Amino acid sequence: MELRHLQHFVAVAEDQHFTRAAERLMVSQSGLSASIRSLERELQTPLFVRTTRSVTLTPAGRALLGEAERILAQVRSAHEAVAAVQGVLRGMLALGSEQCIAGVHVAGLLAAFRRRHPDVEICLRQAGSGALEEEVAAGRLDLAFAVRTAQQPADQLRAVPLTSEPMTVLCHPSHRLAAAGAPVTVEELGGEVFVDFHPDWGPRRTTDAAFAAAGVRRSVALEVNDVHSLLDLVDENLGIAVVPRHFRHKRRSLTAVPVKGTDERVYETVALLPPPQATSPAARALMELLAAEGDGRDA
Repeated sequence: MELRHLQHFVAVAEDQHFTRAAERLMVSQSGLSASIRSLERELQTPLFVRTTRSVTLTPAGRALLGEAERILAQVRSAHEAVAAVQGVLRGMLALGSEQCIAGVHVAGLLAAFRRRHPDVEICLRQAGSGALEEEVAAGRLDLAFAVRTAQQPADQLRAVPLTSEPMTVLCHPSHRLAAAGAPVTVEELGGEVFVDFHPDWGPRRTTDAAFAAAGVRRSVALEVNDVHSLLDLVDENLGIAVVPRHFRHKRRSLTAVPVKGTDERVYETVALLPPPQATSPAARALMELLAAEGDGRDA
């Protein structure tokens, strides 16, 4: 099994199209098809279901994809490790993050990293915490800033806690919660209309876990995929949102109401590391920079 066969396989799996994958890899379509057929012959099973309109993975192809991605990530790390020993940090840093993550200024961190390591290509992917965890586990991301909850089971990822933050209710100034002007419990929010993120997002997972722990049912009527849309809907008094406390600074027209008991239901931001493969030199350099900045803030 040759590395180029795995590279070709992963490209076709990602693009779900032989022509697009060939263009991206800068190889001929016939050469790409021959490479995939060679891999299928070696494994003695089809890896793709091919139709005139689409290319999808077979069960064997899905089983191979994760392993192929991990192998390619390890090979990339090996090349980068050798370059680092020679005194030059090169390669790629693939980083994932949720929007508006607490405790980490992602743009500033990446800018500082680029100043120190200009030869490293930086790739950033923004997604929900669940998707980011999968990307790190598969080796597609070197690190990710994501949200973990206390109720989440341990898995193959190591989680390095960075910061914790209480959850807060945001509501329109005319809402009854704003008028009361007092902290609320999860139980007192049971009958409200909620604006929230998709279930994959960290704040949504944290809120869902808090309501489940309290035995309170809630219905999310307005589901969004970005922070500004959430704030706009709350600003129009279409619902309330339970969000990390720092969100209250993003829309001054809204009222923030503390949620009692959030010391046990915190919004936890972590840097996820990618076992079982070794952390890349670029990822280690970013972690060292993050630790140095943290030491500077604590001083």
